[in-house]
Amino acid sequence: MNKYVLKTILFTIIGFSGLVAQNKKMEGYLFAYFEGKGAGEKQEQLRFAVSDDAVNWKALNNNEPVVASKDISNTGGIRDPHILRSADGNRFYMVATDMNTKKNGWDYNPGITLLKSDNLLDWKSSVIDLEKLYPVKFKGIKWVWAPQTFYDTKAKKYLVYFTVRFKYNEKLDFYCAYANKDFTGFEKEPQLMFSPKDGAIDGDIIYKDGMYHFFYKGNTKDENGKEIKNGIKQATSKKLHGPWKESFEYLDAYANTNTNVEGSSVFKLNNSDEYILMYDLYSSGRYEFQRSKDLYHFTEKTESFTKDFFPRHGSVISITKEEAQRLNEKWGGVPQSLLLSKDGSYRFQSAGNPIIKHKYTADPAAFVEKDTLWLFTGHDYEGGQKGYKLKDWLVFSTTDLKNWTEYPVPLKIEDFKWDKTNDAYAGHAIKRNGKYYWYISTNGSGIGVAVADKPQGPYKDALGKPLLTNADCFASTHGWTCIDPAVFIDDDGQAWLFWGNGVCYYAKLKENMIELDGPVKKIDFEGLQFTEAPWVHKKDGKYYLSYASGFPEKIAYAMADSIEGPYVYKGILNEIAGNSNTNHQAILEFKGKPYFIYHNGAMQTNGSSYSRSVCIDKLEYNSDGTLKRVIMTSEGVAK
Repeated sequence: MNKYVLKTILFTIIGFSGLVAQNKKMEGYLFAYFEGKGAGEKQEQLRFAVSDDAVNWKALNNNEPVVASKDISNTGGIRDPHILRSADGNRFYMVATDMNTKKNGWDYNPGITLLKSDNLLDWKSSVIDLEKLYPVKFKGIKWVWAPQTFYDTKAKKYLVYFTVRFKYNEKLDFYCAYANKDFTGFEKEPQLMFSPKDGAIDGDIIYKDGMYHFFYKGNTKDENGKEIKNGIKQATSKKLHGPWKESFEYLDAYANTNTNVEGSSVFKLNNSDEYILMYDLYSSGRYEFQRSKDLYHFTEKTESFTKDFFPRHGSVISITKEEAQRLNEKWGGVPQSLLLSKDGSYRFQSAGNPIIKHKYTADPAAFVEKDTLWLFTGHDYEGGQKGYKLKDWLVFSTTDLKNWTEYPVPLKIEDFKWDKTNDAYAGHAIKRNGKYYWYISTNGSGIGVAVADKPQGPYKDALGKPLLTNADCFASTHGWTCIDPAVFIDDDGQAWLFWGNGVCYYAKLKENMIELDGPVKKIDFEGLQFTEAPWVHKKDGKYYLSYASGFPEKIAYAMADSIEGPYVYKGILNEIAGNSNTNHQAILEFKGKPYFIYHNGAMQTNGSSYSRSVCIDKLEYNSDGTLKRVIMTSEGVAK
């Protein structure tokens, strides 16, 4: 058997997408859609979203259009985008309804938009106006809706099919035509493909086990022609052009309810025998789906997409990690799991403040080793939280403050078996004797210490018990006083630990970094209004103690000639960080320049006191050694 015959048989058995999947490892999904909320003039535009599991979706380009409708359509609007990977897997085709209802209403649209791309980023387009191109057959056309494309393995051509309605006839039928070789038009005049009994829109064809399955939004009418029911139906055929056997059963879970659905689309999950039938609940602003393994029987219970956008009728294809990375480089927003290197690290660039925009980070600490700045943060799990929910800590590194690497999660609250709170509060890491020690706090169980051989971890509990508890905080009465550790190693090699809420405590550490070396003491001086987040740094023989003060918190600071004081209050260093009641700083020099690292709640759209983001701005000294007020900027320090 020669290769050509074998390839033809494989195409017939599993369809071209199955062959593509054999040659490319599909690990994510791309959703092409138009938006259902926001400014009307921006809704009917092409947008993309990406998912690693086909359920949880993230909009690319901050949910802004990826291609402007004015550049690809006659009307200035597009709806119902359908995206398809080519038979060889290396190109992409897209078709969409050329229609601008916000400008022109619903009365008339005669055409569709065709697009093609080699990389998912750059798209060439053309428009087909059926009434102008085929004035006899399509004279009096009213609508040309929801086009889609299917690769015909026998003809080795791309078939474009769509719904047509004429002004003189309310019937909605499917027409089709083969695209020409360069995908800019049709080879011939479109012909009738399928005429469902009561009309239909939003067709979607998929091939499985020798059968073509045609899903669409259909309806049921009474003897007077009045619609009494609608929903997702299916027709089947052994041939792409039919004849089609129409089933009059409804597949969607809402067919017998007052909830209307449309825009059905079916796709196969990666590395699975399951298919997803998704549809647009356009009257209620939701997108839901049902599952099937045979394309005849679907789960009765619906599931919902989670998403940060409001899609209308769209379609989904599988994509590789390489394709996801290309999409992210141009538009951003791709889930981090699709961007990880083989070692689990994730490389990204800072584009101003906040420096990390793919997740919420808080309570920064940092140190410099050789030419690398290592940043340690807490992790606010989601946006729009109503309380502090932190379950692990994160590590990042950079050599230029613009290009960053995030490492696999190095430490979780569950790694400290003695903790009873399940709250991963602020921490601070430092290097000593070839090891890396990370002092962390919890919401009441105390301060612990973890150790690792590399700054990126993984870290493990060094003691199996707290280093400090509330019992060590002799001047406090509330239960969350033993938090916010900050470690400092002086020029003479002595290590010190500072911590506290309401009272600023400190103590010496032994050379092993996991035991105290002497009694716990507290800092007190005139003007001190200590809330939390102590940090000690040293410059030109002077010690600087900065800390969060008041509530909402500002960062204040004091200076001393000795690490144990006496400290002299110098004033406010950093004002309230936008949209955040808390503030937490790290101060250090990197490549000869001083920097102030902090968090705020500025990340859109759900940043808050409980969904914070780390920022970096420059720090400046006056000639007498005092600090200038930090100016918080959107631009940050990355060049």
